[in-house]
Amino acid sequence: MKCEQATMVLEEMLDRLEQGQWPLTLVEEIHLFGSYSRGALEVGDVDVCVQHTTDDRWLRHSLHATINGKDGYVPMRQALHGRRRGVSFQFQMRSSLEADGFDLLALWRCGEPVGLARQRLAGIRPDPTAGRAPRDHVLPVYEAIADLLPRPVRIDLHRLCTTVTATVTAFPLPDARPRSPQALRHIERRWVATSPLRRAALAALAHLEGAGHALDRLELHGGCLDHEATDDSVDCYVDLHWNNWTGLDRYLDDGQAWFEVLPATPREPLHALHIVPVPFR
Repeated sequence: MKCEQATMVLEEMLDRLEQGQWPLTLVEEIHLFGSYSRGALEVGDVDVCVQHTTDDRWLRHSLHATINGKDGYVPMRQALHGRRRGVSFQFQMRSSLEADGFDLLALWRCGEPVGLARQRLAGIRPDPTAGRAPRDHVLPVYEAIADLLPRPVRIDLHRLCTTVTATVTAFPLPDARPRSPQALRHIERRWVATSPLRRAALAALAHLEGAGHALDRLELHGGCLDHEATDDSVDCYVDLHWNNWTGLDRYLDDGQAWFEVLPATPREPLHALHIVPVPFR
């Protein structure tokens, strides 16, 4: 992504912040880091660190998300950038990032006019010598797609691999359709033909079916193909576009595998992660 396009994405984020709708009323600080903040002419994602407070509504929402294995930050992430791509958010991670040696550039703090943030944004000068920084928490097994992985995902994968908690496989995922009529009906009922989630679901189930996995033992993006399935009868969770990534550990702890289809535009190649828990010895 060109730095000019990244700047436009951030300006739109500031527009939304200025409107002051919940949950953006909880935001206390926004910092930039990574290649964009250093003036790189080309960036992958714009790295943004957000610090926020909580209220009763946020606590209720977070509790509900945790109980259901959902990503509790979806509302805040969507409120900040809508359906735009190209921003990688780190929530409540300022201290961790600083401890890891990242230079944070303050963009906005609660109480400041958003106009001041716009001035700071305009003050980031293009620097042809500022290349993209190497990604941290990267291991060879997923190095080829590291640029597609948000930093929290890389941290999780690094932890799983280095503690030998799970085996991780990363690979291109070809477009395909499963043969199972039940699987096709399930997907067609949930997503319209143009949905990127439908494309991802079809490719994921076709791959797993081809690998000999029983599709009635899958949970697909929060729904089971077998209406009578129970937690004990499901042995793999298929997640699409990081939707339920925060529930990963809970599934692995229960001995269930995880199959993640990475986000992609309608024409970009698909990629997948297959994460299998290592049994306790």
